[in-house]
Amino acid sequence: MTLRSQNRTVWSAIALIPVLFLAIAGLQQRIDAKTRTTAREQEELLLRSGQAAKNLSLGYDSLLADIYWTRAVQYYGARVGVPGANFDLLWPLLDVTTTLDPHLMPAYRFGAVFLAETGEGGAGRPDLAIELVKRGIAANPGEWRLDADLGFLYYWRVQDYKNAAAAYLQASKNPDAPLWAKYMAARIAQKGGSIETSRMIWRELYESTKDPNIKRTAAEQLNALKALDDEEHLDELAAEYRTRFGHYPASTQELVEAGMIAGIPVDPAGFPYFFGPDGKSRLNSASPIVIKQLKTTGLH
Repeated sequence: MTLRSQNRTVWSAIALIPVLFLAIAGLQQRIDAKTRTTAREQEELLLRSGQAAKNLSLGYDSLLADIYWTRAVQYYGARVGVPGANFDLLWPLLDVTTTLDPHLMPAYRFGAVFLAETGEGGAGRPDLAIELVKRGIAANPGEWRLDADLGFLYYWRVQDYKNAAAAYLQASKNPDAPLWAKYMAARIAQKGGSIETSRMIWRELYESTKDPNIKRTAAEQLNALKALDDEEHLDELAAEYRTRFGHYPASTQELVEAGMIAGIPVDPAGFPYFFGPDGKSRLNSASPIVIKQLKTTGLH
């Protein structure tokens, strides 16, 4: 081989070095990507198995739970407010966290918020939020705040007034719970149509509280519920009167004259009821009792 040929071969080899480096770099990137994908798949598999994480914790359950809870917060924080972001791993993270440490209150209380928030604010999964809080209640029966959180989720997120009232009522039974828990139970039961439940709670509040403001509110609500009962009964009598006489009664006096009631009915404040053209009973305009809110919630 001539010197010229040798030089040509050397320069050709040198020219191929950048290409070789590029090829090596590309191969390394593919290897790294595959490694990251495998690691991520393994991590996600582990994340979805709380018991597996617990078995690997070597007794450091609480410490590992704190780590997972921190990761859950970071995971949520990196996605909240980001258009189109998904929160698919949020539930597995919270599942593992609370499996490792069933008494980690922030994971239940804030985790439920993360799960229940809609749009860009969270996972939009109130069902999972409710499941998480129920798990917390089962593991921590003395924490009235979890019962109140459950009531909040039922009331605001899924409009399940019956279960919301029951959750707040359960919270109120804890001696450490504030009085507003029972107040909320009564209000929501009333809103959801559970008149007898609402009446029972308001009566208990009235008889047990020493707070004059709450006692006054309870009395007002009990009077409103009594007036509502009266009006429903009068409406039934008005319908019966129309069947018998072909028209609605113009006043409760006509019911008296027809022998359907013994005397002029009055509301708990002492004011007589009257009928509208539609045959529906009304409170006297001078009466201090207010049942408008009850009527607009479908109870009348």
